[in-house]
Amino acid sequence: MTEDFKRRTKNLLLLDIETVCSHAHYTQLPERMQKLWDKKALTLKKGDDTIANADYFYDRGAIYAEFGKIICIAFGAYYWNEKEEIAFKVSSFAGDDEVQLLLQFKALIEKYPPEQLILCAHNGKEFDFPFICRRMLIHCIEIPKALQITGKKPWELLHQDTMDLWKFGDYKSYTSLDLLAAVFDIPGSKNEMSGDQVTKVYYEENDLAKISRYCREDVVVLAQLYLRLHCMSQVPEQNIVRVE
Repeated sequence: MTEDFKRRTKNLLLLDIETVCSHAHYTQLPERMQKLWDKKALTLKKGDDTIANADYFYDRGAIYAEFGKIICIAFGAYYWNEKEEIAFKVSSFAGDDEVQLLLQFKALIEKYPPEQLILCAHNGKEFDFPFICRRMLIHCIEIPKALQITGKKPWELLHQDTMDLWKFGDYKSYTSLDLLAAVFDIPGSKNEMSGDQVTKVYYEENDLAKISRYCREDVVVLAQLYLRLHCMSQVPEQNIVRVE
C-alpha cells in the first residue's frame, strides 16, 4: 500500500443507502400523489397493463426520491492498524424517521473539510448522491457543502463512483455491484437478503436491523471493489470492523 494511496484515502468515505417506497401501500398516498404516480407509472410500464399501479408503486416507488424515502445509510473508511495493515471500519444510521437519519448523516460529513471530502458509492452519481440531496430538500435540510455540486466544474467534483471507474466512458449499460464483486472474486453481500427485498423486509417483516446489516455489507463489498479497481489486495476479513 503506497503512501500516496494512504494520503488520497484519508478523506474518503464510502457509502450506500437503502430506500423504500414512502408508504406501505399506494392507497396511503395523498390523492394528488396517487394521480402523479399513475401518470409516471404509465410511462415506466410502457403500455404493460398486467401490473396494477398500486403493485408497481410497491415494487418501484423506492427508486424515485419523489415517491420513496431513505431508511438506512451505511458508511465506512479505510485506516491502518498498529501493524500498519490496511483495515476498514463500517457503520450505519438507520431508522423510520428520515429527517433524523439525514441530520445524522449531515453531521457526519460536516466533520470533514468540505473541499477535501471524497464520497464514493456504486452508481452514486446517478442514485445515492442525488437521492440524498433531494430528500434533504424535501425536508428543508440545508445540503452540506460537500454535496453541493451546482455550478461546479467537472474537475472540482471530488465524488467517486465505482461504476464510473469500471465504465471507462462506456455508458451503454449498468453493471451491478454484485456482478463486479463476482468478477473480482469478492465475497458478496446477498447472503441474508437482496436489494429487491428491502421494501418487503421493512414493511412486512419490520426488520430494520436486517436491512442495516445488508447495507453495511454492501459498503464492505464496495470497499473491496474500490481496492481491486486500483489493483490492490482486499482488506483481510480479520481487519474489517463492523459497528452496529
